[in-house]
Amino acid sequence: MDILSEISAVQNRIAEITGVPPAGAAQPTPGAFSAALAQALNPADQPAPDAGTATAAAPVPPAQIDALVQQNADIWQVDPALIKSVIANESSFNANATSSAGAQGLMQLMPETAASLGVRNPYDPAQNVAGGTRYLRSLLDRFNGNTKLAVAAYNAGPGAVEKYGDVPPYAETQNYVQNVLGSLDRYRGQ
Repeated sequence: MDILSEISAVQNRIAEITGVPPAGAAQPTPGAFSAALAQALNPADQPAPDAGTATAAAPVPPAQIDALVQQNADIWQVDPALIKSVIANESSFNANATSSAGAQGLMQLMPETAASLGVRNPYDPAQNVAGGTRYLRSLLDRFNGNTKLAVAAYNAGPGAVEKYGDVPPYAETQNYVQNVLGSLDRYRGQ
């Protein structure tokens, strides 16, 4: 095997792993299969991420989410049941979720929050769960370990919780806190 063949083989393997065609490779013309695949990975009710800023992740197996949750729970000392409860209520475990407000990924990080946490691709489950868990940790610290207030701040922002000294009187936030705490009880019971 000559050196050019070896380089080509390495480039092809890198392309397989990354999903990016090797430099100079012909770009496939989108066909029926490509369109169907894109639609399956990005349902119509979940807008695709902006081109060039992030790439949508493939559906994430539950075991992988569990592993990410446990890993980050250990690192940031956050109850894994709380992390799962936030993910369940924010995105229903959909790594490609995008809210109407622009929150992204499993833990629905707003772009500004994601950037402040060092999350470059909020649709990458590993980055998203790491950033979201780190953010939860900071909220728990800010509200002296009060889970209810930390969850309210995750939804409405810490300023709103500080302004009212409790869960803000917003119906969305009050429902969110109730739902997350209800999920927390269920996940702790598993």
